[in-house]
Amino acid sequence: MNFLVFGSGLMGSALAYDLAHSSGVKSVTLADTDERRAVEAASRIGSKLVHPERLDVEYYDDVIESLRGHDCAIGAVSYRFNHMLSKACIEAGAHYCDLGGNQEVVDRQRALHAQALERGVTIVPNCGLAPGFANVLAARGAEQFESVEAIHIRVGGLPQHPKPPFNYQLVFSVEGLINEYTGESVVLRDFKKTTVPTLTELESIEFPPPFGTLEAFHTSGGTSLLPEIFEGTVRTLDYKTIRYKGHCERFKSLLDLGFASSEPISVGTNVMTAREMFHELLKRKLSGSDPDVVLLRATIRGTQNGRERSLVFSLIDSFDKNANISAMMRTTSFPTSVIAQFLVNGTIQQRGVLTPEQCVPLRPLIDELRQRAFDIREEWK
Repeated sequence: MNFLVFGSGLMGSALAYDLAHSSGVKSVTLADTDERRAVEAASRIGSKLVHPERLDVEYYDDVIESLRGHDCAIGAVSYRFNHMLSKACIEAGAHYCDLGGNQEVVDRQRALHAQALERGVTIVPNCGLAPGFANVLAARGAEQFESVEAIHIRVGGLPQHPKPPFNYQLVFSVEGLINEYTGESVVLRDFKKTTVPTLTELESIEFPPPFGTLEAFHTSGGTSLLPEIFEGTVRTLDYKTIRYKGHCERFKSLLDLGFASSEPISVGTNVMTAREMFHELLKRKLSGSDPDVVLLRATIRGTQNGRERSLVFSLIDSFDKNANISAMMRTTSFPTSVIAQFLVNGTIQQRGVLTPEQCVPLRPLIDELRQRAFDIREEWK
C-alpha cells in the first residue's frame, strides 16, 4: 500500500507516523509546500518508508503528477483544498480521505459522487476525531437499537495544565478553531433537522478526576451527515465541544465584538480583516506544546429488545511523550490513517463519496485503534 499525505504539519506528520508503523504499508510520501518542514517531519518519524517531497497543492497539475503510483491520498491541509484534491484523486484513480470540518466543502465533495463511482474510487471527507471517529461510534452504535430516541456527542481537546484567560491551547489550526466557533450547528429536534447558533446551550459535563466538572456547547461541523441520516427516526441529536468552565463565555464575548469578522479594516496604510488579526493573536497567545488530553463521550439512548437502554462510548487519550505526539494528533490522525488503509486493503468496499458514518465498520476500527493504545470503553446502561 502506497500513500500520499498532503501537508506535513501536526496532523500530516502524525498521519505519516501511523502509516509508517502499520503493517502492509510500503511507502508514505509526505508532501508540503515547505520542503524543509516535510524533511524535518520525516526525520522525526525516523522511518525509511517516509519520503518528503515539495508540493504546492495550489497547482492542480502538480498534484496529479504526485499522485502517480499511490493507492490513496490523505488531505491534512486547509479544508479549502479538499474539493480540489478530491477531484484530482478521482482523475488519478486514487482513493482519498481528509480531516474535513467544513460542511459547505463536504457538500461540494459529495457532488462528485457519480464521478468517483465511475472511476471506481472512494472519497471519504470528514475523517478524524469529530467529525470522524465520534460519528462512526454514534452511527454504528445506533444500529444496535430497535429504535433510537437520542444521540449526544461530546468531544474536546484540552491542555492538561490550563492557563487563563481561555484555559486552552491550540491543538489544531486556528482556522479550524474559528470555523467551529462561528456559524450554526446542525442538530435534530423533534425528529427534524434544524440549526442552532454556535457557543450556545451551555451545559455542565462530568469526567473522572482530575477533570471534574467541565462545560460543553454547540460548535459547527461536528454532526457531519448524522442529522441527514437520522432525520425522521431520531428525536434528538447534537454535538457539543468540551472545554474547561468559563471558556465559552470569554471567547463568545470577543466574537460578539466582531473579532471573527471578514470585513476589511484599514490601519494606517495597512488593510486587514479582524479575523486575520484575531488568527494571528490566537496563534501567538494560545500556541504551546504542553501535554494535552482528548475527552470523548458518545451516548445513544433508545429501545433494545423492548427495553429502554443507553449505550455510552467513552475515551480519554493523553499526550504520548515517547513518540512526542499530542492526544489531538493521535485521535485525529490515527483514525484517518486507519480509514485510509481500509480503503486500500478492501475493508471498505463501497465506492463514491461517503462520510465515515456511511461506510466505516465499527469493530475493525475499534480493534485497530485499541492496538494503538486507545482506551475505548463501551457501557450499556
